[in-house]
Amino acid sequence: MSSPAAPARSRTAVYALTALVMAAFAANSLLARLALTTTDVDAATFVVLRLVSGALMLALVLRLRRGTMGGSWASGLALFVYAAAFTFAYRTLPAGTGAFFSFGAIQLTMIGWGIARGERPSVVQAVGMLVAIGGLVYLLLPGLAAPPLGSAALMATAGVAWGVYSLRGRGATDPTGETAGNFARAAVPAVLLSLVAAELAGGAHLDGLGFLYAVLSGAVTSGLGYVLWYAVLPSLRATSAATVQLAVPVLTALGGVVLLGESVTLRLAVAAVAVLGGIALVLRSR
Repeated sequence: MSSPAAPARSRTAVYALTALVMAAFAANSLLARLALTTTDVDAATFVVLRLVSGALMLALVLRLRRGTMGGSWASGLALFVYAAAFTFAYRTLPAGTGAFFSFGAIQLTMIGWGIARGERPSVVQAVGMLVAIGGLVYLLLPGLAAPPLGSAALMATAGVAWGVYSLRGRGATDPTGETAGNFARAAVPAVLLSLVAAELAGGAHLDGLGFLYAVLSGAVTSGLGYVLWYAVLPSLRATSAATVQLAVPVLTALGGVVLLGESVTLRLAVAAVAVLGGIALVLRSR
């Protein structure tokens, strides 16, 4: 998404804000995984709490800025699909594995859309895409370290949905207002999902810590994270803005090791190098 011109910031401030935003985006995966593995909150309840708290935080930011809410139902539904698939996938996927699947699917969706619209990839870009796809396929190969196929498919769906959401948001004149409206719209099907899930499971499941993780994920690392990203984005070149996001799955994997006791397997390490390296080749060539 594009953003209005921002006041000039020192290079140190830009680096610090960018690092903070990348950490916030990585925290989304860690908070979901923490909530779903260490608390009683169910996935559907986590989704609705994340989207509602995000919508409320963004609405507050807009009120303080005297801004107006925008967005569309199509983008809101794409955001909902992302949030729901992302959360349900993290019931069984390790944080780092899920982050690499999501990141790879997002980038490949956006690159693929450009090709479908007539962009012709260079040889380097084509090699990069093949390497990234190969990394994701390698991660799925049968074996003891292979992630659950259903959860991997859900996370890939989340990545595609976020890619669609991002493509729809390109050129927005007020990205914060657009995001606020999309969060508010995404909360509607999330509430319906929660009601259906509660009916099927005999009630919703929630505890204090699960509520805290969900609200932090929605209001802070999502809502405020996006506001900060749009604030720093005008100070970054397009290539820098795209490349710096390569850090998110790496930070997520490291956070999974430190906070969740997850291990980085040889398979994940090889796949990570392939996915990040392949995407980096594409980004640097564009």
